[in-house]
Amino acid sequence: QEQLVESGGGLVQAGGSLRLSCVPSGRTFSSFAMGWFRQAPGKERVFVAAISWSTGRTYYADSVKGRFTISRDNAKNTVYLQMNSLKPEDTAVYYCVLDDTVTALSTSLPRSWGQGSQVTVSS
Repeated sequence: QEQLVESGGGLVQAGGSLRLSCVPSGRTFSSFAMGWFRQAPGKERVFVAAISWSTGRTYYADSVKGRFTISRDNAKNTVYLQMNSLKPEDTAVYYCVLDDTVTALSTSLPRSWGQGSQVTVSS
């Protein structure tokens, strides 16, 4: 079972930026997908963004397109979520996730989850 260690998050004013990082460990396969989900208070966890580790192709929820960017650094074995133009409605716990494919990751709950990082956007 993979382990996902997150860092980043915090408190920012609306319009500001934050970056989340996630490092997977225990993974030996070269083809997999990583991404981010978020859970706002009182709501379900929802898909935010995903990236294919082998191709680098990215996918986003409509609510974050044009504002968030997911990327990976193969040398550092790290995936990032750069969040710009943050809005109060982006406030949530953000989870790093991993699964075999982007389709599996984005259409159902992924099999591996990080510990979660709080992102709070004040108005």
